[in-house]
Amino acid sequence: MVNVSDKAPDFTLKNENEEDVSLSQYRGKNVLLCFFPFAFSPVCTVEMSCFKDDFDEFRNLDVQILAISVDSHYSLAAFKKSLSANDVTFLSDFSKEVSRKYGVLRPEGKSERAYFLIDKDGVVRWKHVMPSPGTRLENEDLLKAIKNA
Repeated sequence: MVNVSDKAPDFTLKNENEEDVSLSQYRGKNVLLCFFPFAFSPVCTVEMSCFKDDFDEFRNLDVQILAISVDSHYSLAAFKKSLSANDVTFLSDFSKEVSRKYGVLRPEGKSERAYFLIDKDGVVRWKHVMPSPGTRLENEDLLKAIKNA
């Protein structure tokens, strides 16, 4: 399990366009890793729509959002298109390695709903794992946590 003040484990995953994206390429930027269970599920759809709606607020705090699920990149491409969430990067953890590495893989094979704020030096500054994957944090709670981290 990755904890606050740990160096964030690097990874490379395929984005919704099947391009390799590594966490290390965001060094020098703040990153909010958002693990979510499945594309097109009710709570995930609302959550990702909210990120899209409030993206400027995250950008004003110099935070890049990387949304990670165990879905294929094909599913994530359709999900992103359905939401018009052009500013959010969706990453496919189809092998489940990154979810496992961060300690958020559930026994049934999907990710917990979890958030990790990684600073410009690659250090975890804040994390929150939801008690149930069927619940999510509101953006105002995420933004407050980012400001206080």
